[in-house]
Amino acid sequence: MGRIRVERVAEQMKKEIADIIRTSVKDPRIGFVTVTRVEVAGDLQHAKVYVSVLGSDEAKQGTMDALNRAVGFIRGEVGRRLRMRVSPELQFKLDESGEYSAHIESVLKKINRNSETGDMSR
Repeated sequence: MGRIRVERVAEQMKKEIADIIRTSVKDPRIGFVTVTRVEVAGDLQHAKVYVSVLGSDEAKQGTMDALNRAVGFIRGEVGRRLRMRVSPELQFKLDESGEYSAHIESVLKKINRNSETGDMSR
């Protein structure tokens, strides 16, 4: 299958999954979730959905548990909305790249402050 089509399907799946989680999944454990990206296999049979969750580790784990419990419902909705003959199997993964970049930014700011004051010991 053409790589361009796979990328278009992945982008559309990202939009639809975000909408489904926001409007249709009624689990109270789901906190503030952002779908960051979707990677779809070339044959459209499998998809990895990367999500970013705001909150503590317990909130993140609860949200991931709720998403994994609702994966069948979400898969069916995606198939209906995108009119796909076969809906890809979804696998939710926690994307911590936002937290990592925030950590790197804070470290760089600290280094910058220390270099401006001349204090290189910390």
